[in-house]
Amino acid sequence: MNKVPLTVVGADLMRNELQRLKSVERPSVIAAIAEARSHGDLSENAEYDAAKEKQGFVEGRIKDLEGKLSNAQIIDPRHLDTEGRVVFGATVELVDAETGDEVKYQIVGDDEANIKGGKISVGSPIARALIGKYAGDVADVNAPGGMRHYEIVNVHYL
Repeated sequence: MNKVPLTVVGADLMRNELQRLKSVERPSVIAAIAEARSHGDLSENAEYDAAKEKQGFVEGRIKDLEGKLSNAQIIDPRHLDTEGRVVFGATVELVDAETGDEVKYQIVGDDEANIKGGKISVGSPIARALIGKYAGDVADVNAPGGMRHYEIVNVHYL
């Protein structure tokens, strides 16, 4: 199976969610199912149906997280010898060549991506255009809205 790239922070967030699901959500759902069963006829019991549906969601998410963590390749960019090159996990400061707008993105795994939080997926067009470049280089990004040009101002490994 393919390795899933994750930052150290992303892996920690997944582990914390998995722990919460197993120690808080799962017992809560089991208690809700037991309570609904005590009300009698299950064929017309909406609380029982809702609790079973939630149980399916929780168990599915647990399985999903366990699978991703078991196939995770956790990368800490602080320990890579990258010589200033943009790599997975790097935080990159960019300037849009046309508008002069400054943006800052960290390149992360698909599950960690959150554009509002400044985290872009390693598979996104902009990340693919940035990988391997250095501060001072210009990255040409074939975005859905057309070709964009970004100058790389700085590269950090946080």
